[in-house]
Amino acid sequence: MSLLITSGAVLIDDELQARDLLLADGVIADSAESGARRFDAGGLLVLPGIIDIHGDAHERQLQPRPGVAFSPLLALQETERQMLASGITTGFLGITLSWEPGLRSAETWRMLLDALAAQEWTCDMRVHLRWEACNLGSLGTALAAIEAGRVQMVGFNDHTPAINRALPDPAKASKYIERSCVDGEAFRAAALAASERAPDAPGGIAAIAAACRAHCVPIASHDDPDIATRDERRVQGAHICEFPMAQAVAEAARVASDTVVMGCPNVLRGRSHLGWASAARLAEAGVCTVLCSDYYHPAMAPAAMVLARGKLGLPQAWSLIAGAAADAARLVDRGRLKPGLRADITLVDEDNRSVVATIVRGQVAWLAPKAASRLDSPRRMPRLLR
Repeated sequence: MSLLITSGAVLIDDELQARDLLLADGVIADSAESGARRFDAGGLLVLPGIIDIHGDAHERQLQPRPGVAFSPLLALQETERQMLASGITTGFLGITLSWEPGLRSAETWRMLLDALAAQEWTCDMRVHLRWEACNLGSLGTALAAIEAGRVQMVGFNDHTPAINRALPDPAKASKYIERSCVDGEAFRAAALAASERAPDAPGGIAAIAAACRAHCVPIASHDDPDIATRDERRVQGAHICEFPMAQAVAEAARVASDTVVMGCPNVLRGRSHLGWASAARLAEAGVCTVLCSDYYHPAMAPAAMVLARGKLGLPQAWSLIAGAAADAARLVDRGRLKPGLRADITLVDEDNRSVVATIVRGQVAWLAPKAASRLDSPRRMPRLLR
């Protein structure tokens, strides 16, 4: 069944156009067709589907309270609902493979991958392997998943030093211990063992980087603390710089043509929850080139709309979560509204910055309350085209 989106403001070739958009056979069509079902997009922005290249909100579905776990399949089903309701049509799940017990363990990693394979999903949910540098015991697991095609992006992480710095403080240590589902003594022993493997961590990173290069898997480095680390990761093939810890690191990454990723929650809150640089300011300066959900799916569309009303304008702001994100993830079949590309579309009410409908492969995947009437009746012209 084809779908004709009518009366909306369609973002094509970096400009809004008052035109209809036909979706057929899962892609954007370039010709008219009779008998198509109609979606009245009057008053709405018709935009490329959101691509989230880094999100770990699924952890809150797995463990909504410390030590309280639910099945990975149930967690992923709820995660998919949240992503579709947020306008996300492609989502990279940031699944951490760590030495930590519990939420970020090798066991949870295996269960999540099995749950992803257990059913077909409407949202294109992909695996962003967050490799914890000192987890040498799981190196074979990570390499096997990459070689089997079960990983679509890899991010290098090294949270072990920060965890060890937090452990002497009971309040700071509690969040790590509680999510591990073991007692404090067992967790401290695991952290100590991980620290002792730190000298071998570079070898593990090099092995994973080589596997990614061999299988054309994009590589990111997470929380780069300094320019030297960023330069080293780039040599290994990590051309995505996630959440650089200092503005100078981000600026150096851009000079080297790396993608710089920051979080949409940072944009909406006006600051990083860790006290780092402002994502909005760096996006306006051209330093931040991609935005992701980070830990909160609903932030993506509103964050882009905030930037669209500022210095960037809608085409450039929306590209941060669509076209530029597709380029970073090497997804050539989506991220823009062009004939022949995937018919993944997010429809947004510009007045309240909310998602009204999400379309995946030409099929309506989610509708906001009261939006069902738009499926087969004329509405107002979008304000941006008046």
